[in-house]
Amino acid sequence: MKKTVLFCFILLISGGLCAETSKHKLPKQIDPHSFANFDEVVVTHMSLNLQANFKKSRLEGSNTLRYQVLKPTAKHLILDTRDLVIKRITYPGSKKELKAKWHLIQADNGLGAALKITLPENHPDLTIHYHSQPQASGLQWLTASQTAGNKHPFLFSQSQAIHARSWIPSQDSPSVRTTYTATITAPKALWVVMSAQNQAEKSADGVYHFNMPQAIPAYLIAIAVGDLAYKNISKHVSIYAEDAYLEKAAYEFAETENMITAAEKLYGAYRWGTYDLLILPPSFPFGGMENPRLSFITPTVIAGDRSLDSLIAHELAHSWSGNLVTNASWRDLWLNEGFTTYFEARITEAVHGTERMKMEAALNLQGLKAEMAEMDPKYQALALKENINDPDDVFSGVAYDKGRFFLEWMEVAVGRPTFDAFLNKYFDDFAFKSISTDQFLQYLDKHLIQPSQGKITMKAVKQWIYEPGLPDTLPVPTTDRFKVIDKQVADLTINDKGLKKIASDQWTTQEWLHFMKALPEQLNQKQMQALDNHFQFSQAANAEIAHVWLMMSIKNDFQPAFARLISYLNEIGRMKLIVPLYQALAESKAHQNLGKNIYQSARPGYHNLARYKIDPLFPDMKFETQDAK
Repeated sequence: MKKTVLFCFILLISGGLCAETSKHKLPKQIDPHSFANFDEVVVTHMSLNLQANFKKSRLEGSNTLRYQVLKPTAKHLILDTRDLVIKRITYPGSKKELKAKWHLIQADNGLGAALKITLPENHPDLTIHYHSQPQASGLQWLTASQTAGNKHPFLFSQSQAIHARSWIPSQDSPSVRTTYTATITAPKALWVVMSAQNQAEKSADGVYHFNMPQAIPAYLIAIAVGDLAYKNISKHVSIYAEDAYLEKAAYEFAETENMITAAEKLYGAYRWGTYDLLILPPSFPFGGMENPRLSFITPTVIAGDRSLDSLIAHELAHSWSGNLVTNASWRDLWLNEGFTTYFEARITEAVHGTERMKMEAALNLQGLKAEMAEMDPKYQALALKENINDPDDVFSGVAYDKGRFFLEWMEVAVGRPTFDAFLNKYFDDFAFKSISTDQFLQYLDKHLIQPSQGKITMKAVKQWIYEPGLPDTLPVPTTDRFKVIDKQVADLTINDKGLKKIASDQWTTQEWLHFMKALPEQLNQKQMQALDNHFQFSQAANAEIAHVWLMMSIKNDFQPAFARLISYLNEIGRMKLIVPLYQALAESKAHQNLGKNIYQSARPGYHNLARYKIDPLFPDMKFETQDAK
């Protein structure tokens, strides 16, 4: 209580009002996940000046905003924040720096707090002096022991969907696009990179300068600070990574330049200059994040044979669908992810061939159907009719894979040349803009549905977008390679003799995954042991193959694999791979305590987003710190 009073006093003498005591009403929301009044005043540029304080696990400094007043009657600029300590807000005066009036209005819906600033007259700039807090949902601070090098700490951001507000006071809506510059100071031993033009050499004094000349939403602003090394691998592409990953990543992602060439042939010029890859520590919660100019990549896709580099194709494709043309709100996520997953498939086909693309499509469809079988029907629509309080909950296979198959259905209906011409025009017409589902439908009707002369109809389109499930018109992907595996599995006796008949020497990762998923769900101990003896699944270096095997081991109580399960869950934090394993452990009475013990050990190394998903699986567990979300 005393700390709260002191904090309020500091805020009051700084010119603001304390969030706890402010009686101001929350502003009316244009975007359901943002408090920003960007219909009245819109931020056009941000200039960050921040220091990475690893001792206190916070970024501290300032953000100078340039804004445009759209309505002459507007009296305030309203920003999004979450767990930020606002020290003061200033603007330049004729002789000295002047203080602006502001209020921090705390919400109770998980969206953070609205920062309401009284606009000074005739001043288009404001500077917010602030610092983040250790629990910032968009930042992860790793100790040296949690990195590959074990020598230096590491910081990385994950701003999507609405986590930029936890380290940058901003209009944190995908409808608002800004340019930005940044000056970041870090310990001299560390290298700073951002979603901007990065430098090829480490700074001698620990000060780094960045410029992002293209306007982007706040969720695409990204930062990482760590003991990084650098390697240029092609015209557009360089790798930033810890030494342990650098050469492996350079080999694994050597096809990236060919992917850029293929993407440009499909849908026009790459408009962002460089396309670099940052390989993050294993605790990164996603496969990748499409931060412009610098995609963040999990090391779990470094398989040694380039078999998982479709993830690079996906993040690259976002340079057109998502970063260039952006969903206007998170209810329209499919406009980012569905388009990107379709584009990813086209890049994969161009670089790796049609069979690889079809195998991945078939696996994705299997996963989508399994996910939808457990999903509330209202979440199975591409465009959600009702608001979801937490936009992180919108991310599912529906936005990605149902969106992809919807676009593929249109491609099949009108023909690839016609559909490609439509997409090229779409990317050009909406470049550096944000778009809603309604806007897309109007555009689609004019430029594809009406010219198609009945090949596609608005009624059929709306069934895909607004109805649950998958329409009967779904273009089901098939591949002869999977048909061969299906026949082998149908005739298979799962013992040492029977498994020797499986000709798997030339199988790709996709074929291995299909084989494992085609096996019976219930296997006895002798069958599981025979599979492990013959294929060495418990030692699989490929994270995707190991994931499927560990899931099989939990369901069939194959305890010889549990040592790998424990190490696997302690070594990586990618939610796609770890959350289903914890769910399986939590749902099993026999293995629930094992799940709790592993989580107790592994949790400190997980990202806030992963903890947010896993904590509810073990409701009776108590944790020393509760992370903000």
